[in-house]
Amino acid sequence: MAEFKTVCQLSELKEGEGKCVVVAGKIIALFREGDQVRAIDDACPHMGFSLAGGAVEDGIVTCPLHAWRFRLADGSWLSSPRVKVACYPVQIVGEEVQVSPEPENAS
Repeated sequence: MAEFKTVCQLSELKEGEGKCVVVAGKIIALFREGDQVRAIDDACPHMGFSLAGGAVEDGIVTCPLHAWRFRLADGSWLSSPRVKVACYPVQIVGEEVQVSPEPENAS
């Protein structure tokens, strides 16, 4: 069973913006979509740039360095869905956002 760690308050997450957090030594980017929060690896696999600083639109984050685009729902790169960043389980308990360091889509 996944162990969840509290990383922030829900009110700290703004729609359309990312937030970088560390969970069990992993740097993870959080994104709020309405009442839901998505968590993916923060590093773009192309050159390691932070995805938390990317623009978010329609459930897709765009890396600010070279515009690689990733689906927040499953971490897949739009240009080649076989390339993915890890996604992490998120739960919201009251106002606390909690993330598990165990990826949902590990290969």
